[in-house]
Amino acid sequence: MDPSARQSRTPADPRSRQEDPVVYLVDDDAGIRSAIARLLRVAGLQTESYASGTAFLAAADLHRRGCLLLDLHMPGMSGLEVQASLKQRRAALPVIFLTAAADIPIAVAAMREGAVDFIEKPFENEHLLTRVRQAIERSLDDMRRAEERNRTLHRLETLTPREHEVLELVVSGMTAKEIARKLGASHRTIEIHRGHVMEKMAAASLADLVRMRLLAQDTDV
Repeated sequence: MDPSARQSRTPADPRSRQEDPVVYLVDDDAGIRSAIARLLRVAGLQTESYASGTAFLAAADLHRRGCLLLDLHMPGMSGLEVQASLKQRRAALPVIFLTAAADIPIAVAAMREGAVDFIEKPFENEHLLTRVRQAIERSLDDMRRAEERNRTLHRLETLTPREHEVLELVVSGMTAKEIARKLGASHRTIEIHRGHVMEKMAAASLADLVRMRLLAQDTDV
């Protein structure tokens, strides 16, 4: 195996759970990898380090909670190419680029493509740890949002066609009387349908129902 493609992992705690957040570190400089991995481990963060983007993409769980510390310039596959591959694979892993001062314009362009941050080398340890923890929290928020969206989509599937109609009109701002006139139904019938929609969607209020509908459309709320 090409040494530059060999994976290097920090010792795993047998008590650590698979669902714990992980910090992936990809840098071709063995000294930097070792120093950052040690820093992260001492800070209590689970870490996996890789000597190349190719090794990382081949072995890492790209849909796990956590973040990616990614060197911008590496032999073979560059950091930008790794980022592009993650986008192609629809991996939501937050990316923090490690970069030299001269590469800041490139790092800014990478943020336009979805990276959440960049850190200049050399860096202060506490500064790096703060940015990593912020990225992990973002990852957890994104995962919670995805889980809530999946629950919402499942609840939408339980609605009847008529309840779907009522839902769309309710979230558009129409009153029960207005919906009744539009659908040619009685006010009482629409109230019943609306009650069923609220119950099936587990919505505590109209605002809650609107938020769920926007979430199902993958719209920022």
